[in-house]
Formats: sequence, structure tokens, C-alpha cells
Amino acid sequence: MFPQIRMRRLRYGKLKNMVRENTVCVDDLIYPFFIDENAAEKTEVSSMPGVMRWPLSMAVEAAREAYDLGIPAVLIFGIPKTKDAQGTSAYGDNDVVQTAVRRIKTEFGKDLIVITDLCMCEYTDHGHCGIVDFETRGVVNDVTLPILGKIAVSHAKAGADIVAPSGMMDGMVEAIRIELDDNGFKNTPIMSYSSKYASVFYGPFRDAADSGFCFGDRSEYQMDPANSDEAIRETELDVLEGADILMVKPGMPYLDIVYRIKQEFGMPLAVYQVSGEYSMIKAAAEKGWLDEEKCFFEACTAMKRAGADMIITYYAKEMAKILTAKNHKLSIKPSK
Repeated sequence: MFPQIRMRRLRYGKLKNMVRENTVCVDDLIYPFFIDENAAEKTEVSSMPGVMRWPLSMAVEAAREAYDLGIPAVLIFGIPKTKDAQGTSAYGDNDVVQTAVRRIKTEFGKDLIVITDLCMCEYTDHGHCGIVDFETRGVVNDVTLPILGKIAVSHAKAGADIVAPSGMMDGMVEAIRIELDDNGFKNTPIMSYSSKYASVFYGPFRDAADSGFCFGDRSEYQMDPANSDEAIRETELDVLEGADILMVKPGMPYLDIVYRIKQEFGMPLAVYQVSGEYSMIKAAAEKGWLDEEKCFFEACTAMKRAGADMIITYYAKEMAKILTAKNHKLSIKPSK
């Protein structure tokens, strides 16, 4: 007890770094970006300062910005030229994501991991994550599953290293795993959005991906923010169905879920710092209310502390620069 025990003894200078329990490194980062088949040039998303929609012609350039900073993986979202009720532009060999993946993999090969978001909301004209029964205005789970499998195979054929289903359909991981295996892609991992909550923090993303819905909301298939035990059940089912990597989305408001899932399953775990989290910090920093770099660094550190192995963040490029600068500073020996 005090005064014999003084916790502050270990909080000075380099000793503080030596006893640090959790650290963020560039290898933890995944950079998500948007490829817009309709665009002729890159444009900033108005509600996400610093985040761009990239034209298909610049897909390699978008990936290179992450690659040059040492970020090991990118997560691709596509915005197609045309949409319909069945999301048919999601699975063609020459559709937006498939074309972008082929170009990126041709350029970088195994040196950059390409993950593809696997959902229908960007491709349906109603904006929901599956096939809709317009009489009931509900998403039909079982009819949607074969389409998700078809999309997954098209992504794998194009060269995707990992497919990441995000639609929160029951049985989606099993359906995708079967289709991948049956088509010769037994070694393609599935990063499942295993605990994806019906969150208001997704708002700016819908501007970025043109994925707003024309009726209702997504609460009938995404999880209730009030629930914690349900996340364990959802995740367990995805594990049993063949998920290789788990995910919690959003990030900061759900660190208790991150912790519980890591403790329960001990599997590779990603956390998604979603658009609303990103935009809140950026907005507060623009107002001068927060230090932007320190705030993002603290948020990512909190995610690692909670149990995340990978962090998907729109701030990945800036974070990589921060981490590289910190490591460079630590490596410099003082002059005599």
C-alpha cells in the first residue's frame, strides 16, 4: 500500500513505453475505400472529410496509397452503374468490384491483401441487403443466400484474398463457404461481419456508398444495440458455419462486445471504426475541440486493448503515417 507502492513509478519516460500492455502497429490496419463506376474523377464524400470516391480507372492508385504506407490490406466497396431489385450488378465477372480486384491484384499480387465487402445494399435499387418481398416489405433471408454465394465466387474468381459478408443474413457464412468450396476456392477465408449492429453511426457511409434504403430500416436483420448475449450467439453460429475471421461493427461504442467475443472464441477478430465514428472525430477536430491525431490513436489503442487484432478505419493512411513517425522517433539515438 501507499507510500510503499507508487503506481506513478512506471509512468516516466521510456519506461512507460516498456511496460505498455497494448500497442497499435501498421500491420493492424485495413484501409476501406469506395470504387464508383459512375465517376470520372475522385471526389470527396461531403460527410466524411478526407474520404474519396475513386473512379474505377483509379482503383490501382487508391490501393497504392495504402500499399506505399505499409498497410497490409484494403477493403473494397463498389458503387455500380446500374441497380435493380435483385442486385444483379453485384456478381458479374466485369462488374465494378470484380474489375477493380483484378486490376489491383495484377499490380500488387500477394504483396497486398484484397478484401471485398460482400453485401447487396449498394447494388439494389431499394437499398436493402437482400431480396425484398414488396408485399410484406421484408428481406427474404433464404432467397438471398444463393445470391450471396454467387457474389462470393465472383469475387474469388477475380482474385479477392478474403470475402467479407456484411448482410447479417442467417446462414450466410455456410452458404458462402459451400459455394466457395464447390467452385475450387477452399482456401479463400471468410471475414464475417459476425456482430453487426443496427447503428446510427453508419449514416455517412450511406452517402459514400449510395446505399440508403427507400423504406423501413435494417433493424430486422442487423442486431439490436441493446443486446450483448445475442452477439455471442450470432458469432458462435458464424464460427460453426466456417468463418475464419470475426468482426464487430461499429467499434468504439461496442468495445464490450469486442472484449466478450475475443474472450469467448479466441479467434482472429476485426473491429470496424465506422463512418460515424470517423466523421465525429474529424468534425470535433475541425472545431478545435479535439486533437485529431491523438484522438484517432487513442481510439485505435482502445480497440486493441479490448481484443481486436485488426482495425478497419477510414483513417488508416493517416494512422500509418503517425505510427511510422512514432517508430522513427523512437529509433533515433540521441547525439552525444
